[in-house]
Amino acid sequence: MIVTIITFILVFGILVLVHEFGHYYFAKRAGILVREFSIGMGPKIWWRRHNGTTYTVRILPIGGYVRLAGNDDEDTDELRPGTPVTIQLNDQDQVVTINASSKGSLFRGIPLQLVDCDLTDGLWVKGYVNGDEDELKRYPVNHDAVIIEHDGTQVQIAPRDVQFRSASLPARMMTNFAGPMNNFILSLVVFIILGFTLGGVPTNSNQIGRVNTNSVAARAGLVAGDRITKVGTKKVNNWEELATNISAKPGKKIRLTYVRTHHQHQVTVKPKAVHQGREVVGQIGILEQENTSVKARLTFGWQRFAQAGTLIFSVLGSMFTHGFSLNDLGGPVAIYAGTSQATALGFNGVLNFLALLSINLGIVNLLPIPALDGGKLLLNIIEAIIRRPIPEKAEGIVTMIGFMLLMLLMILVTWNDIQRYFIH
Repeated sequence: MIVTIITFILVFGILVLVHEFGHYYFAKRAGILVREFSIGMGPKIWWRRHNGTTYTVRILPIGGYVRLAGNDDEDTDELRPGTPVTIQLNDQDQVVTINASSKGSLFRGIPLQLVDCDLTDGLWVKGYVNGDEDELKRYPVNHDAVIIEHDGTQVQIAPRDVQFRSASLPARMMTNFAGPMNNFILSLVVFIILGFTLGGVPTNSNQIGRVNTNSVAARAGLVAGDRITKVGTKKVNNWEELATNISAKPGKKIRLTYVRTHHQHQVTVKPKAVHQGREVVGQIGILEQENTSVKARLTFGWQRFAQAGTLIFSVLGSMFTHGFSLNDLGGPVAIYAGTSQATALGFNGVLNFLALLSINLGIVNLLPIPALDGGKLLLNIIEAIIRRPIPEKAEGIVTMIGFMLLMLLMILVTWNDIQRYFIH
C-alpha cells in the first residue's frame, strides 16, 4: 500500500506539474504575471518567491494550479474597506508590502485601517494610520509590491499591464492551450521511453521469435523464425490472430501449418491448458518476434500514443451516442485504484499508466466546458469571431457556473468510484 501511495503521489504530481508548467511558461512569455504556481491543494506546507512568482507546495496531492494576474479577484477579498493591514514603505515612500495576515509582522510596518485602494490602475492605498480617523492618508504603491494574504502566502499585486486580458488574443489562446499540449507531449515522450525500456518492440507478425525449452512447440520441432500461417483451417496473418486461435484450444489437438525456408510444413500439437484468472487458455510455449531497432522503438511510442488517443475519443463518442454513465468517468479514487494495478506490473506498468493518464487529461481538458481549458479556448474563439473582448463580468459568470458544475460532477464521480472500488 505504501508503494502504491507513493506512486500515486508521484504520478499525480508529474501530471499536474507538466500541465501547469505549460500555462506558466507561455504566460511568462506573453508578459502575463504568474502570481502563484502551486502543486497540491489546501494549506501550504512550503513556499518561495522568485522573479515575481510564488511557488507553493500544498498538503493535498490532488491537483495544482497557476494563478494568472487578472484571472482572480482575491486582492479585493483580502483588502476590503475597514480591513486592518500593515504596510511597509521603500526609500521613495512607496508601499512595497501589504500585510493582510495576522501571521507575523513587518519590520518598520505602519498599521493602517484600509479605507480604499486601487492596485490595478492607479496603484495607491488610502487609510487611517494607527486608527487615527482625523487624518486620511494616501500612499502610492510600487508596481511590484507584494500582498501577504490571510494564510501567510506572499503574492505580487496584479497591475493592469501584466494581467491576462492585457495580452494579445493569440498569446492568451496559446497560454490556455499549453496545459493540454504539455500533457500530449508528456504522453508521447513516456510511450517512446516505454519502447526503449522493453527488451524489444512486438512486431505483431505470425513469425516465431523464440521457443521455450521443453515446451509443446519445442517437442513438436518448431524453431525461432518459423512463420505459422494456419491454425487448423483458419488462416493467421499476425500474432494476435495466432495467439487467439491457439489459446482457444486448451488440451485439444490442432494442426499448425508453418513456413520454414520457403517450404510449407504441418505439425499436430496439443496446447497446454494454463489457468489465467478464471479462464483456461491454451499455450504451446512460443514468444512473439521483437524488433530492437531505434526506429521500431520510436514507431512503437507514436503508435501507442495514437491508439490511446483514438480509444479516448471513442469512449467520449460512445457517451454521447449510447448514453452517459458515471462509470465512464474516474476521479482521484479511480486513479488510485489504477495506480495499484499499474504498480503490480512494475516500472513499465507505471510508465504506461502515466502516459495513458496524461493524454486522457489533455483531451478531457480540451472539451468545450466552461472552467476547463477547452471552455476558455471557446471563449477566445468567440472573441476572435465577434472582434471584441467578451465582457469580463459575463466571462466570470460563465466560468463560475462551469466550475460549480465540475465540482458537483467531481463529488458524484468520487462517490461512485468509492462504491465501485471499496464498497462491495
